[in-house]
Amino acid sequence: MTLQQATGPSNAAASAAPLAGIRVLDFAHVFAGPFCTRCLADLGAEVLHVETRSRQSRNAPADGGKDGDDNLHRPGYAHRSKQSITLNLKNSSARRVAQRLASVADVIVENFSSGVMCRLELDYARLQPMNPRLIFVSMSGYGHSGPRSEWTSMNMNLQAYSGLMMTTGIEGDPPTAISNSWNDFIGGLHATFEILQALADREETGVGRNIDLAQFESSVATIGPLLLNSAVNGTILPRLGNRSTRDAPQGAYKCAGKDDWCTLVVRTEEEWRGLAKAIGDPSLATDPRFESTVGRFRHHEEIDQRISAWTTTLSAIEVEQRLCEAGVPAERMRRADAIVGAPDAGGVYSPLDTLHGPATVVARLPFELSESPTAPPGPIARLGQQTRSALETWIGLSEAEIQALEAENALT
Repeated sequence: MTLQQATGPSNAAASAAPLAGIRVLDFAHVFAGPFCTRCLADLGAEVLHVETRSRQSRNAPADGGKDGDDNLHRPGYAHRSKQSITLNLKNSSARRVAQRLASVADVIVENFSSGVMCRLELDYARLQPMNPRLIFVSMSGYGHSGPRSEWTSMNMNLQAYSGLMMTTGIEGDPPTAISNSWNDFIGGLHATFEILQALADREETGVGRNIDLAQFESSVATIGPLLLNSAVNGTILPRLGNRSTRDAPQGAYKCAGKDDWCTLVVRTEEEWRGLAKAIGDPSLATDPRFESTVGRFRHHEEIDQRISAWTTTLSAIEVEQRLCEAGVPAERMRRADAIVGAPDAGGVYSPLDTLHGPATVVARLPFELSESPTAPPGPIARLGQQTRSALETWIGLSEAEIQALEAENALT
């Protein structure tokens, strides 16, 4: 089977997408796993999200009621473009249904704590004989082996334990986390490209694989150069805040507007001369103390003061414009409300119909393929909306079989 060969139904809009025909059975919850499967859906995969009414993985209420309005954006971001099926996996009949769904799936993604899928009789060792082509992805916090395999992980804790919180901020600050669920995004992205690699390998081998991804290790991977420095030199680099280890000056500088800022980076002598001209301080370019990057590092504080004396007299837009005209890389600081809908945001934002109320906007994958376009964002399925259709199309259950499952509360 090729990646383009259909193994099940897919909507017309996604039929030409790279993963059209790939079936993903999604047991993921919270955000890291759902973000991974959302990326796969954006690439055209048919993603069937397994949920239960007793323990939802979305923040919006089951009935899409008004109480979910303020929390709509998280489920909208993670669960759009998917189908939803409700299975009460505490029920033995529901577990057998899940096994049958797994037997026709190309990919399974789960991010439960270590051991949960085994207790549910849905682990790779049990499912692989039923479906040798299955790609099974586990995304626990610390992996399924090692001294912390049983620990519960959260974004903040993972940032702390991986050392990431001591690479942000400046020396003397308390540990500083990267907000916006950093670990969930990084873990989800690592899982996505490993799945794509596994699908490509399956074209050659005809068999799937078991992927044990530790979100902790995904976080560690993002600070690899700092770890390498410690391993080779036996030193710990100081926390630099907005400064660089390579270029000087670099920073965010206060402008005239209320909480208005502009960033700049000087990499070359030409840019340094351009900065001196732009801020009307030609002595910067001729002062022997600043004639090299090393010298500018040594006198960064004084340089910052002289730059700030200029930026605080102008708006961030004007600072950005003047610096760019002088050949200095500079960008004003913007907040989210200034980015959404901006002409320079490109095609990353797309409208999305919600369960209730007006349409919102969501971020698409930040690239486009010329021959196989990514799928447009699809709606957020209501909890269990495709339960019947998925049971019929994926594993061919009859109406009588579905009714029997309903009677024993297997589909709740």
